[in-house]
Amino acid sequence: MKEITVIFSFLSLVSCQNFGSLKLISELSKDLEEVSGAEVVANSDLIWMQNDSGNKPKIYGVSATGNIVEELTIKEKNHDWEDLASDEEGNLYIGDFGNNDSKRENLVILKVKHGDLTSSKKIKVEKIKFSYPEQKKFPPKKKKLFFDAESFFYYNNSFYVFTKSRVEGKYGKTSLYKVPAKEGKHEAVFISEFNNCNDKECWITSADISDDGSKVALLSPAAVLIFTDYKNDDFLSGKLTKIPLNSYSQKEGITFKDNNTLLITDEKSDGVGGNFYELKI
Repeated sequence: MKEITVIFSFLSLVSCQNFGSLKLISELSKDLEEVSGAEVVANSDLIWMQNDSGNKPKIYGVSATGNIVEELTIKEKNHDWEDLASDEEGNLYIGDFGNNDSKRENLVILKVKHGDLTSSKKIKVEKIKFSYPEQKKFPPKKKKLFFDAESFFYYNNSFYVFTKSRVEGKYGKTSLYKVPAKEGKHEAVFISEFNNCNDKECWITSADISDDGSKVALLSPAAVLIFTDYKNDDFLSGKLTKIPLNSYSQKEGITFKDNNTLLITDEKSDGVGGNFYELKI
């Protein structure tokens, strides 16, 4: 995501050191200026991060204080890596499904095996390919640009992908799809949809689910949306609590540190962002 207009100055943000309810952990390395995903992984002491399109196909293991400890090269192109997920065994998944113009026909989730998170060689990955059954044209008409995505997580042997709308006046619309977490080519299954609000500050840029499965967090540039008490895997059917972040930046990564604590990242754009935060919920 490259098009957010910043409305808070960098100096004012730094001076308060408390981004609304966000706690600033650190500024991220220049190697992560376009960070697009963050993930806490089982059996790893690091928080894993990545950059989006236009960057090298690398993932970074970051310490709890925000320093890069590991830097791994993936043997695949970074078409548009937009989020990270992981399973209970500590395997890491890269969501290569950024699709600004809804014209891609090569949407894929890349599986990095847990044992490769310490590899010094280029890492070969498994591919989980998928498509949206509702999309018939590539690209569709402007009023149907609903097939971008920047958000997903793993849960009970499936991936749950939250789309990002590119339709003017409907930017906050997100659709929830389910994809099997196994190698091959799949047709995503539509579950439900939700409308956050209508402006660009409302679009959904990252997602995660708590380890106990009781909370789903969706990130937007200006707020965190927490869903609870949902029916089965229709996470958007749950009770919603919206947490305003009292700052507007290119927030693109969210992950649960524990069941009541979130870690958040934002890209550096026009001198704003490029930081690593904590949020208690």
